[in-house]
Amino acid sequence: MFPAKLDKYIIKKFMATFFIAILLIIGIVIIFDISEKIDDFVAKQAPIKAIVLDYYVNFIPYFMNMFSPLFVFITVIFFTSRMAANSEIIAILSCGVSFHRMMVPYIFSATIIALMSLGLNLYVIPRANAQRHVFEAQYTKKKAQAGDRNIHYQIAPGQFVYVEQFSKYNKTAYKFTLETIEDNRLISKISADRAVWNESTGGWTLKKYFIRDFNEGSIEDKVRCGEQLDTVISLTIKDFEMKKNTVEDLQYGTLKELEAVQEMRGDANIKYTQIEKHNRFALPFSAFILTIMGVALSSRKKRGGIGWNLAVGIALSFSYILFMKFSQMFVYTGAMPPWIAIWLPNIIFTVVSGVLYKIAPK
Repeated sequence: MFPAKLDKYIIKKFMATFFIAILLIIGIVIIFDISEKIDDFVAKQAPIKAIVLDYYVNFIPYFMNMFSPLFVFITVIFFTSRMAANSEIIAILSCGVSFHRMMVPYIFSATIIALMSLGLNLYVIPRANAQRHVFEAQYTKKKAQAGDRNIHYQIAPGQFVYVEQFSKYNKTAYKFTLETIEDNRLISKISADRAVWNESTGGWTLKKYFIRDFNEGSIEDKVRCGEQLDTVISLTIKDFEMKKNTVEDLQYGTLKELEAVQEMRGDANIKYTQIEKHNRFALPFSAFILTIMGVALSSRKKRGGIGWNLAVGIALSFSYILFMKFSQMFVYTGAMPPWIAIWLPNIIFTVVSGVLYKIAPK
């Protein structure tokens, strides 16, 4: 009932093959990445210490986690196919160990990898990404980003901001408008040629402003104007500096807070936040799916050896990763809610792995 030696044997093979595969692939990727960015490093005089500690040390967890489904699947296919080719699977089943019982050490190893991936997603990778993105902005070539245009925010219940264009270089919002609405009625409207961020006050300085208060039941509205006005609203410079990959730098709690704020504001960038939030849980779960699928595909001894199993394993693992990226398009187009689109590859491959496990020789 409890073949401890068998469990230790499979777990040892699983984990050792997994980490060896990761180290080999990461080494190759780092070599290619250095050859691609060496000109930037030299031209911008990046310190060796910064290249190693700020970039590559923080690059490794990100890359390792992103391709962990590929590593898990290939690992299971590789060492299970070898066990089948050496008739070890036949020997295990012939000794009275059921196929379901043989899966226990596989699932245990997949659990370790899934928890490790989840820990990286929630705690390690956000901090690493923040440092890596700072390094990339300073020492690698980046295309200059044009100022954001036509920005609409709901900064508070009943308060809406519109900015025609924002320049991050001089921290100025051009054609600034702030509208206050109560009971579906416009109460006041503030317009300004530009709003300049004031670091000392943590607010905005409106240049050439125009304020109009709409009085219900009154013939004339109250109008004020001037050259300059200091104001503090629930909008900061960080809201304009937010980029698509900024969500990769945020801890999970901060990510959820950002989602709530973006939902209240009607921010179109909320889709990037929701994709990142669901990806942090969907990716670790894939370790279980691909482990079961890998065992089901490679547990039978084949005449062609492990070559065919590896080819099938690589093809399926790449199709899984491709499907995960493709499913994000359903969020961008609004065809599916984020949680369905991101979990859709796991749902489909769970069904596929269940079918393969059912028909696997036992």
